[in-house]
Amino acid sequence: MAYSTFSQVYIHIIFSVKGREKLLKSTFRDRVLKYITTIIQNKGHKVREINGVEDHIHILIGYNLNQTVPDLVRTIKMESSKFINENRFVFGHFSWQEG
Repeated sequence: MAYSTFSQVYIHIIFSVKGREKLLKSTFRDRVLKYITTIIQNKGHKVREINGVEDHIHILIGYNLNQTVPDLVRTIKMESSKFINENRFVFGHFSWQEG
């Protein structure tokens, strides 16, 4: 008889705008969240929930063990910051808080 194993790891990721500034305005926040969703899906993970307010976001993912969590978060922050800056959604330079 063959046995198979299934496991699913869920991870809740929270990160903030640098200095907890209220820069993620509702006028473009949905575009940023959709962009982040695409980043995560392209890395082989499943976004279960994503939402945020002006100074931070929450992401619940079905985690695929194909990369480390720090590498995934670093990629999300780097690519989404670039997206925000290239689209000039904020005055000045946008970045996420470190860590």
